[in-house]
Amino acid sequence: MQKETGDAGSRDGMTPSEARRIEKEAFQEGWRASASTIPAVFAWGVVSGMAMVKSGMSIFQSLGMSLLVYAGSAQFAVLPLLAVGAPLLVVFFTAMIVNLRFVIFSAAVAPHFEHLPWYRRVWYGFFNGDISMAFFPQRFPASTFSQPAGKVGYFAAICYPGWTAWQLGATIGILLASQIPESWNIGFAGTLALIAIMIPMTNNLAALAGVIVSGTVAVLTLGLPYRLGLLAAMVLGMTAALAVDKLLPGEDKEEGAAA
Repeated sequence: MQKETGDAGSRDGMTPSEARRIEKEAFQEGWRASASTIPAVFAWGVVSGMAMVKSGMSIFQSLGMSLLVYAGSAQFAVLPLLAVGAPLLVVFFTAMIVNLRFVIFSAAVAPHFEHLPWYRRVWYGFFNGDISMAFFPQRFPASTFSQPAGKVGYFAAICYPGWTAWQLGATIGILLASQIPESWNIGFAGTLALIAIMIPMTNNLAALAGVIVSGTVAVLTLGLPYRLGLLAAMVLGMTAALAVDKLLPGEDKEEGAAA
């Protein structure tokens, strides 16, 4: 990170020490913004770990999936397929369909990191996910594409702690799957935590439209195979949010946020 911040700092007329200071401050800012998501991510990790073991996977297989896949929705989608011995091609295709939203996420974030070498972009791409997309675009909108200062630190702060919380939760769920009773409703607790995080982010009419459309579509398409309803909800929700954002004048957007 020091080399990257130094390159960016030199290009922007900053010394390496100034660039490191900016990244450190950005990291602290990102941590303060996203720390509230850690309990929810941890809870979902526990649920994911328990689900893998209860579906028949061994401890080592479950740990490997958690570390390599790192995508809760895809893991839950493929577990029933693995349990019934579905062909690996079907398992792979299902995971790919469920995770198509990450292609959109990566496309949205990629221009912010064009100043980094490709292997660093691949590294950060692995950690990019729902939490990072909830915070990063708000802090660094598209108008800041050419301003690299602070982005690596902020992105790391909202991704690395979440990854750590997920892996810790998943490991606990894997190792204690037989000891944690389902009556604890850990999954429901994680859902409540995610809702509590989502509500403050729904701060304008575009976001509200996206939430309403995606939630409605997710419920109506619940019976679709391979969790295709999740993909449909994501695509249509984002489309609705973008449409409202384009159609409404700036004053109406602000009024919606204030309301």
